[in-house]
Amino acid sequence: LTFLNWSSGKDASMALHQLQQLDQHHIARLVTTVNGHYERVSMHGLRICLLERQAEAIGIPLQMIRLPENSSMEAYGEIMSASLRNMKEERFEVSAFGDIFLEDLRKYREQQISESGLQPLFPIWKQDTTELIQAFTREGFKAVIICLDSRKLDRSFLGREIDESFLRDLPEDIDPCGENGEFHTFCYDGPIFSQPVEFEIGEATFREYEIREEQNGELLTSKAGYWFLDVE
Repeated sequence: LTFLNWSSGKDASMALHQLQQLDQHHIARLVTTVNGHYERVSMHGLRICLLERQAEAIGIPLQMIRLPENSSMEAYGEIMSASLRNMKEERFEVSAFGDIFLEDLRKYREQQISESGLQPLFPIWKQDTTELIQAFTREGFKAVIICLDSRKLDRSFLGREIDESFLRDLPEDIDPCGENGEFHTFCYDGPIFSQPVEFEIGEATFREYEIREEQNGELLTSKAGYWFLDVE
């Protein structure tokens, strides 16, 4: 049995599509971490009601892991470890991810997964992101930008569809799949869906977060601003 870590966006959609095409793994569940306070998908900010509509259109049961409003890495790790142990007890064997090339993230996931006795799976790992996003549009997937890092992209990209025009307008230093966190998407149609997920565009909101990074043994603090698009 395999479960897919479902972000609600394009990367997870492409990973699911490839797994379904290979037909070597039975994807029995979609697992998504959500902010329990805001009732939205972590990082993406997508409303839970739309997450549930996605899962219904895909036809795979959804499990949500609710996190506190301001979760420390330690608390996050404990919650995730407990959830993984439960999945193992339910006889799941494989945990699949939509990661593409972030080595540190993969190592973190592999360590966390191995401690639970599950096997990690990365179906689109190291694939060329330009080719991936071109295949995404060519195969009929549709997604809209619902979150972006204001340090890397202008607000004008918020709410845009992933299409040829969007890809042409992306600055050269931005990964076409947003793999470095430049933007996040809500995928609402494509070959993995039995029907499109209906939604309406809402308001845009700007939020700032404190970022702590260690450089040369020194802990540095800075702020990062993100634009979120509400869809409902």
